[in-house]
Amino acid sequence: MRDVEGLSALVTGGTSGIGAASATLLAERGARVAVADLAPPPGADHLAVRCDVTSRSSVEAAVATTVETFGGLDIVVNNAGIGAVGDVTANDDDEWRQLLDVNVVGMARVAAAAVTHLRRSEHAAMVLTSSVVATLGVPGRAAYAASKGAVQALTLAMAADHVREGIRVNCVAPGTTDTPWVGRLLAAADDPRAAAAALRARQPLGRLVSADEVARAIAYLASPLSGSTTGTVLTVDGGMSGLRLPT
Repeated sequence: MRDVEGLSALVTGGTSGIGAASATLLAERGARVAVADLAPPPGADHLAVRCDVTSRSSVEAAVATTVETFGGLDIVVNNAGIGAVGDVTANDDDEWRQLLDVNVVGMARVAAAAVTHLRRSEHAAMVLTSSVVATLGVPGRAAYAASKGAVQALTLAMAADHVREGIRVNCVAPGTTDTPWVGRLLAAADDPRAAAAALRARQPLGRLVSADEVARAIAYLASPLSGSTTGTVLTVDGGMSGLRLPT
C-alpha cells in the first residue's frame, strides 16, 4: 500500500516498540517520517528529531523542525509514554506527576504544537496511544490506567474540537504488547517465565500483541482512506476486552 504517499508524519516515542513499528510502516507506505524521542538515532528512512515531551519548548522545536524539513505536517502519531506498576499505594507523588506529565500532558503539548500545522493539511490525522487498561480493571496498574484513561478522554475531546477543521483524532488501545517495556517488566519479576505465561493467558488469543499489529491499526487510522473515522478507540488486544471464554 502507498496510501500515505507524500504525506508528512511525526511519531513521538518513535525509537522502540509501537512507535518504531509505526514509523517504519508509515515510511514503507510512502510517508516522510520524523522520529521524535529523547535520543533518536539517525536513520536512512526517517528524520531524527530530539524531543522531550515534558518540555513545551522542546516539543515546539521538534514540530517546527519537522514542518521546516518536510514543508508541512499531515500525520501525528502521539505515542510517547512511560509505564508504572502497582496498586494505588505503590506510587509516590513524584511518580504520579512524572507519569501524568509524560503520558497525558506530554500528548497535549504535542497536539497543541501540531494543530496549527494540521489545519493546513488536506489529510490531517492524529492518533494517540492509549491502552485497554483505560477501561478494564487490571490488577497492579492503578497509576498507568489512570493516565491512559485520560488519554482516551483527551482523544474524544480533541476529535470534537477539531472535526470541523478537518483534523481527525483517534486512538488505539493495545492489550499487553511485546515491547521493551514489557520485556523489562518480565525480567524484573520473581519468576519471569511464570509472569510471561500469565500475561499471555489473560489474552484470549493466548499470546502477546505484536508492535507491528498495533502499528497497522495506527496506520489505518492515519490513512486518508479512513477519512470518515474520527473519535474512535480501536482496540488491538487479542480479545482481552471483549471476549469471555469458558475455562
